[in-house]
Amino acid sequence: MLDAAYWTARLAELAQQARVPGAALGLWADGQEALAAAGVLNRATGVEVTTDSLFQVGSITKVWTATMIMQLIDEGLLSLDTTVAEALPGVRLGAADLGDQVTVAHLLTHTSGIDGDIFTDTGRGDDCVERYVGLLERARSAFPPGGAYSYCNSGWVVLGRIIEVLDGRSWDESLRERLCGPLELAQTVTLPEQAILYRAAVGHRAGGARVRAWNLPRSVGPAGLITATAHDLLAFVRFHLDGGFLPDGKRLLSEASVAAMQQPRAVIPDFSTPGSTIGLGWRVYHWAGHTIIGHDGDTVGQSSCLRVDPQARIAACLLTNSAESTSLKRAVFAEVFGTLGVGVPPLPRPVAVGAAELDLGRHTGRYERSSRRLDVSVRDGRLHLLVTATGELATLSESVPEELILHPADGSGANFVCRSYDREPWMPVSFGQLADGTPYLFGGGRVTPRVG
Repeated sequence: MLDAAYWTARLAELAQQARVPGAALGLWADGQEALAAAGVLNRATGVEVTTDSLFQVGSITKVWTATMIMQLIDEGLLSLDTTVAEALPGVRLGAADLGDQVTVAHLLTHTSGIDGDIFTDTGRGDDCVERYVGLLERARSAFPPGGAYSYCNSGWVVLGRIIEVLDGRSWDESLRERLCGPLELAQTVTLPEQAILYRAAVGHRAGGARVRAWNLPRSVGPAGLITATAHDLLAFVRFHLDGGFLPDGKRLLSEASVAAMQQPRAVIPDFSTPGSTIGLGWRVYHWAGHTIIGHDGDTVGQSSCLRVDPQARIAACLLTNSAESTSLKRAVFAEVFGTLGVGVPPLPRPVAVGAAELDLGRHTGRYERSSRRLDVSVRDGRLHLLVTATGELATLSESVPEELILHPADGSGANFVCRSYDREPWMPVSFGQLADGTPYLFGGGRVTPRVG
């Protein structure tokens, strides 16, 4: 498993097959580390990826933010039941102001109900997170706090602001003081002027064209702005595997908090990964009898994936500079964990079910949340999904409306699969109802209510 030469050749082969410009792979087991690199950091320059290259880890950042929140809980400055109103007096969450109902636990588990994909750029100053949170009085809520799971970036910026208030410094500075410094992570940064000092990857859109915007706004830093090497990411993971201890024996996080972060707290309603749950930051999966924790991350043309087997004490991370890397991730992790007898669960595929049996018309209509408008229609006996990015995300992702065909994944009439390209794995989409009867579409980890 830890043959760096093998993985260097294998990663190059798999990345070429998946049309991913560049990738870095990190593996850790039995106290040993192996690193591999393949491809180029930037197709426009041809600079090669090396094992010390930096990639944007995206939402894997959330596990770092969650770790700092748990440190504050260890210090007695916070609890999981602390509300936003208590931690951030004067901050309003939505027109109805749910600040006295949304707790730290809701934010850590994506169950606050707050509209999550708000990417407002509030500038580059150290006050950008504070200014972003101040604008959440405009945010909509899809459901009451605790009512469901729906991936929520904006909630993690609120957590970042809580860290800032309790630490009296910016989230970036807390990250350096609380984690990067003690863990001796010399190549973990948050800002482009820091990343440019190293061999930093540049994102590429589906199809391979280089992106025009290098990263997300600084204002969403606590949700997804870390840029790091595979080595540094594995060093962070090892600290969790070691129960919160640093290599020199100093404790950085209590054993109770390390364990609590990995305990299931809420069900992720994704039929393609049955039994998946969210802990306090970590996602928790079940693969062939093994409990696997991890997280994924997507930014502007970059994508990352981290999977850890805490019992076997094995970790693997894959960092890429492509928005189209799902097939590469699955191939790499299937092989890495397959050597241990742990199979990666297969993704669902289309099944042959007659349209008349499914009552497709009940799903038609417009579904909407911040950053996404989803229009569902029936044509020629098939369910069609028109995906339109809106707001700041549309500009960042340089996306255009995309029409997908939803193919039945089973006979329930609620579960479907779709994909943009034949070479990509099928992705799940399902339909359901909230507690108040509002129909919703669940895709990409988000609940999107039907409107109108």
